[in-house]
Amino acid sequence: MTSQNPLGQIGWIDLTVENADEIRDFYQQVTGWSHSQVDMGDYQDYCMNPAGMDQPVAGICHRRGSNANMPPQWIIYINVDNLDASLQKCQSLGGKVVAAKRSVGGQGTMAVIQDPSGAVAALFESA
Repeated sequence: MTSQNPLGQIGWIDLTVENADEIRDFYQQVTGWSHSQVDMGDYQDYCMNPAGMDQPVAGICHRRGSNANMPPQWIIYINVDNLDASLQKCQSLGGKVVAAKRSVGGQGTMAVIQDPSGAVAALFESA
């Protein structure tokens, strides 16, 4: 995740699935992405880089640990100024918090919301 994008912009995308190694390999073959490992303690998630690039464009994660309740779909991370205020506003407007607020490796905090139509997105507040 990156905190370099302005507020309101998409700062990252993740895919969280049961079979992250298989899906990592799928996207490498389909898009030409390479990967770098992200240490999650007893397993590795992946940052995916475009061919020949050093900066990742997406993450592919195992659906376990802090990601156990994430839906198996690409999720955008929208940069917000105040995560708590955004979560309160989400709920007051008929949305739901589907993955509670949590720290993201010292970079900031995030939570996953569901809008009234059922679509999900993550909100990210930079540290």
